[in-house]
Amino acid sequence: MLAADSVERTRQAERLAAAVRQAGELALSKFRTPLKSWTKGRYSPVCEADIASNELLRERLYGADGDVGWLSEESLDDPTRLQARRIWVVDPIDGTRAYIEGRPDWSISAALVEDGRPVAAAIFAPVKNEMFLAVAGRGATLNGSPIAASTGGLDAACIAGPAGYLRRLQAIDGSFVAHPKVHSLALRFARVAQGAIDAAFASGNSHDWDLAAADLLVHEAGGALTSFTGQLLIYNQTNPVHAPLVAAGRDRHAALIDLVRSQQITS
Repeated sequence: MLAADSVERTRQAERLAAAVRQAGELALSKFRTPLKSWTKGRYSPVCEADIASNELLRERLYGADGDVGWLSEESLDDPTRLQARRIWVVDPIDGTRAYIEGRPDWSISAALVEDGRPVAAAIFAPVKNEMFLAVAGRGATLNGSPIAASTGGLDAACIAGPAGYLRRLQAIDGSFVAHPKVHSLALRFARVAQGAIDAAFASGNSHDWDLAAADLLVHEAGGALTSFTGQLLIYNQTNPVHAPLVAAGRDRHAALIDLVRSQQITS
């Protein structure tokens, strides 16, 4: 990476962290208060705090950078983003259902994606005041301290993910420990980067905004987040939806990829 690129990405990460913290503080001020909420599509909940957080992030990030595209869960998809080399990918509240129900495991997640891969990322968990940051090639931190994915194999690994996946894994090897559900997918993978969870799965149908920030965090923390076939995720595609995923430290990740292939766990 050229030195100029590194400086620019660090600058963007600082802007990103400030904006994500502001959005988190705004959402926290409305947490556990009466809110209007509704459902989009068939089952996805939305509340007025999602919209307020989205507007703040759009103003702080997209509004100040006209040459960078925008993709957010709570914005209409603008196809001109596909021509952008760089794009902000944002989930203004990841884990809205938990947020509405007054549970703490929700987060604000945002990343700068360049040529299909994240280069700067921030995930903020306001209830615990946890700020996860990463810059490509510069490592990952939690509240300013370096973090690293846990090492080791599959024996007694603590794994988070959809209940169906965990049941199938425990049927194969009863030594797995199922971690309590983390409703924010971004935060679930951030916990892998932190080393608080050894591995995590996501079912199919997760979106760019759920994943881009956590993807960079996991890789900068020495782990891997890929599809079940071991492929890296490419962002800012026409359809920003992804296949089932697994994240873990690299040795454990490789072992889990072998396991899901051998057991034909594909969905």
